[in-house]
Amino acid sequence: MVKGNIHSIESMGLVDGPGVRTVVFFQGCKLRCAYCHNPDTWKLSGGTEMTPEELVSKIIRFKPYFKNSGGGVTFSGGDPLVQPEFLLECLKLCKQNGIHTAIDTAGFGKGDYTDILKYTDLVLLDIKHSNSKGYVTLTGKDTKDVNLFLHALRKSKTRVWVRHVIVPGYTDSKEHLTSIAEIISEEIPNVDKIELLPYHVLGVNKYESLSIPYKLKGVEPMDKDKTRELQTFLEDLLNIKEKSKSLIA
Repeated sequence: MVKGNIHSIESMGLVDGPGVRTVVFFQGCKLRCAYCHNPDTWKLSGGTEMTPEELVSKIIRFKPYFKNSGGGVTFSGGDPLVQPEFLLECLKLCKQNGIHTAIDTAGFGKGDYTDILKYTDLVLLDIKHSNSKGYVTLTGKDTKDVNLFLHALRKSKTRVWVRHVIVPGYTDSKEHLTSIAEIISEEIPNVDKIELLPYHVLGVNKYESLSIPYKLKGVEPMDKDKTRELQTFLEDLLNIKEKSKSLIA
């Protein structure tokens, strides 16, 4: 029987897809993002071991909170693609129970993504950088894995929201965002929304408690007004007439 490792469950997520969401954080991630605010999800071990049936029964209990909001469940992490067999079974059970499904991923997993995307209504795709060198700098991995995921995504009908973190000195130039716009236009299908998210330091204390060196020590949080300007710049490049609703507070 397939089982998965779950870090935590949030019952009232408001920024992880449309409507009110139940957000399930999976253990395990292949990346070591310099700005990750969930380093406690990196290791596959740990958390609570559950069967798909056990997890989805919990999600169903929260259905009264999200069913009338256009919401559903978002599988996040870590990265849910690191536990593909478990994820697939959870997605199938959710669809059997009429629950809108989303996965929050950087596209770094293992296995064939075809069946996973078949049962996924929405992908929240976190693009880390515009080139392989930048990926290595920010995540420790090159673009091989994400390119495999994008190949599968292009063959699917799954809708996509693109997310990109704006880090001062790393991803905050207009030249960089011009490259991101090219990637979105040429490589990513079915895009409904684009969100630029300002880098923050809210998770730094976790690194201290886990005795993990913080790679971006000294980098100040990204200015939110500047991030809004860059959001507009990117939308103009992509000729988005109806501006995406930003999550920038």
